[in-house]
Amino acid sequence: AFFWLVSLLLSSLIWFIAVKASNPHDEQLQKGLLIFGVMFSVLLQEAFRFLYYKLLRKAIEGLVALSEDGCSPISIQQMAYVAGVGFGLMSGAFSMINLLADALGPGTVGIHGDSQLYFLTSAFMTMVLIFLHTFWGILFFHGCESRRWWEIAAVVVMHLAVSGSTFCNPLYVGSLVPSYLLMAAAAAWAYLLSGGSAQNLRRFLLCK
Repeated sequence: AFFWLVSLLLSSLIWFIAVKASNPHDEQLQKGLLIFGVMFSVLLQEAFRFLYYKLLRKAIEGLVALSEDGCSPISIQQMAYVAGVGFGLMSGAFSMINLLADALGPGTVGIHGDSQLYFLTSAFMTMVLIFLHTFWGILFFHGCESRRWWEIAAVVVMHLAVSGSTFCNPLYVGSLVPSYLLMAAAAAWAYLLSGGSAQNLRRFLLCK
């Protein structure tokens, strides 16, 4: 969570400087800066995810050196899951804080004919991002461990795609549907990389 907060702070600082140094009355420029800010923030988040992986890798080496049996008490897969949950929960917390701040007013959602589903769809978007960060953590760490750089690239591309789809709003179908499809694909991929199988899933569903 701390690493995600640092990435958010740095990306917010860069975006703030860019906005202050530009013409605030140029709508096209401001929109371009917003897109740049979102894409830069995504890349910075993934860079900090990699830095966090390197830190955890060093920590595991230290734990192995100190342990009596030469084994780490926690696996890199468990750390990947926890790291993904931390990124996701902090991302979701900030999303909800921003929404609640907007909900204080003034104004009424949809009063000018816009969609009244803003808060509902934002809640669904926040949920999908929490799950995606969890799955992305597993995929990213696995890619780093096995040196499959295409897995890392896939995580970055999915993150950029989900973030970029929000620019389709207020056409919420254009952002929610692709995001949930990507979440399903990432969930299945992370499940398989974690050692899951169709047989295990069937046993779980049948409570065997």
